[in-house]
Amino acid sequence: MSHSDFKPYVPPELVQKEFTFRAVALGAILGIVFAASSVYLALKVGMTVSASIPVAVLSITLFRLFGKATILENNIVQTTGSAGESIAFGVATTMPVFLLLGMEMQLMPILVMSLMGGILGVLMMIPLRQGLIVKEHGKLTYPEGTACADVLIVGEKGGTTAKTVFMGFGIGAIYKLICSGFRLWTEVPSRMLSFFKGASVAAEISPELLGVGYIIGPRVSANMMAGGTLAFLILIPAIKIFGENLTTVMFPAQMLIRDMSPSDVRNAYILYIGAGAVATGGIISLIKSFPTIISAFRRGFKTFLESRQSGGTKEKTLRTDQDLPLWIVVLGSLGLVTAIWLAPILDINAISAVLIVLFGFFFVTVSSRITGEIGSSSNPISGMTVATLLITCLLFLAVGWTGVSFRAMALSTAAIVCIAASNGGTISQDLKTGFLVGATPKYQQIAITIGVISSALVIGLIVIALNNAYTTIVSRHYPDYVANMPTDAPKMEQDGKTYRVHYVQEQTGNVMTGKYLVDDSNKIAYLVDPGIAGTVSVDDDGKPVKKLDSPKARLFSLIIDGILTQKLPWGLVLIGVFLALVMELVGVSSLPFAVGLYLPLSSSAPIMAGGIVRAIVDKRRKTSSSEAEFSPGVLLSSGFIAGGAIMGVVLSLLAGFEYDKYIDYSSFMGPLAGADWFAMIPFLGLMYLMYHIGKANNNKA
Repeated sequence: MSHSDFKPYVPPELVQKEFTFRAVALGAILGIVFAASSVYLALKVGMTVSASIPVAVLSITLFRLFGKATILENNIVQTTGSAGESIAFGVATTMPVFLLLGMEMQLMPILVMSLMGGILGVLMMIPLRQGLIVKEHGKLTYPEGTACADVLIVGEKGGTTAKTVFMGFGIGAIYKLICSGFRLWTEVPSRMLSFFKGASVAAEISPELLGVGYIIGPRVSANMMAGGTLAFLILIPAIKIFGENLTTVMFPAQMLIRDMSPSDVRNAYILYIGAGAVATGGIISLIKSFPTIISAFRRGFKTFLESRQSGGTKEKTLRTDQDLPLWIVVLGSLGLVTAIWLAPILDINAISAVLIVLFGFFFVTVSSRITGEIGSSSNPISGMTVATLLITCLLFLAVGWTGVSFRAMALSTAAIVCIAASNGGTISQDLKTGFLVGATPKYQQIAITIGVISSALVIGLIVIALNNAYTTIVSRHYPDYVANMPTDAPKMEQDGKTYRVHYVQEQTGNVMTGKYLVDDSNKIAYLVDPGIAGTVSVDDDGKPVKKLDSPKARLFSLIIDGILTQKLPWGLVLIGVFLALVMELVGVSSLPFAVGLYLPLSSSAPIMAGGIVRAIVDKRRKTSSSEAEFSPGVLLSSGFIAGGAIMGVVLSLLAGFEYDKYIDYSSFMGPLAGADWFAMIPFLGLMYLMYHIGKANNNKA
């Protein structure tokens, strides 16, 4: 059906309640909730899942409790709430790079970049809506946006409740509290394979990762599992076997291979291989999209010109065709360039500010069209960020801008573009939903801007709090290294003594980039290993510590360092590059495989479990792809993700208060608390519940 023949659910001539205070307020609150869970998920496994459908379901149900809302009000709620997830991905995958570059992750720069990137995504989509959403109707399906419209229409007819989402949220949160908080069973069952040197298996049996696996499906989860298997059952054992008799340390490690645990081998070697594979997978996904990119940019620019030419017509515009005026786009873009350039906390020059807006328009256009064709889950935002970083860093290198400040500038440039592209894809899905249900576009554009602002105000706090919660301070001694300390260096207490904080921003010998504590003789005494993308696996007492791996942050850091400092273990990176190429040659999508190669096997295993359940459910149920997007299993999985992730955030924030001294009940379970087999029983129960709910009919959701 062409766009000219299409009739939305709510006719253009019918005016309903739409942009109301209660709709925007509820959307902002739900957006913050899903932003928190998305940050946690992005830091753990480098991905997020769309929040629009669960937000829409929750909106329909909550409004029924307090007086029924119109379908257009519910649409405003999901539009406002969806911003949290899109902003969270861009922030969580880029901001931790500051830590890896030997800098601090500061609240105000995160807030400013979140706002600017999010608003840039909204502005760029205003002139593109008519061409991509309206004129391409019937060609660009926008699967998540179409499914969300189906949810809203079914809800308007009285057929949708949020019981399944609430159930998943409650079960996910309680499971996480009992496992990670009360510690009644082990969170990560693991085992070294004694018959296979260096090999190990593990699984983080968490509801949020199980939910991710169900939503992304069996194929993508299997690709991730294949990457994890290659890392932990092939590459690490191979390194241990061939390096067992080496008597010298092999770069970039700082200890002999025979003395390394599998975790040490991963941190020293596999992370570089994984980063090379992830970068290659991202670039390949971008190259595959080149025809779409060229077409999208050409049509987007044509749409922009047509909008400008038709802006002066005096014909009455239908309610469903009312966008924010073009002068807001022009003045807003100029204002963003000026603000980015002049904002002292960003330290970005005029050239980078212009690059941000140019890359922003280009990749928002690309992001919108790709999500229209294949959905948000396949949108190569990481590849776009990699391309932005590569071009920016190469330009900086060409003009000799290689200092520490320029590394931060390159990162800030890519971060704002990443956030803009991510938000551009999200608002495209929202605008498609609005087009199908008969919403007023300008109200949606204002609503998602409000969602950007409300979510940006808290995302920075969450990222910093999570990093602090998992930060580990361990002793380090480098006899030949003397720190050059300024007189006004900040100070920090540790073990009852006062030390000065020292930031190493260029590797010197064995001293890696990072944050250190030095004594009065200017000698390093401690390493402050970040909670995000940190490499320390045990503390000084030999107790295992948790980290949030943030695979995309490590990748972006390697690109910046590799180009601007020209110091990188290129041999390891190239192994990853060619591994990704091999996977493409045999017909396997290299990006999810590469992410699995980078992540711990313990993260890929529960995702694979969710994918297996989805495969069994899909074989039993025969539904269309759009119906599958809001099937009971997907709604339950969304609840698992939100509940488990939110409880994970809460427990992380409580870690600073040593909550485990008060609510650790593992002693009540005796030896069962540490038994790997016992931990699998409740997890198998989660899997069975997911299967049982997943095979139910939609009208029981």
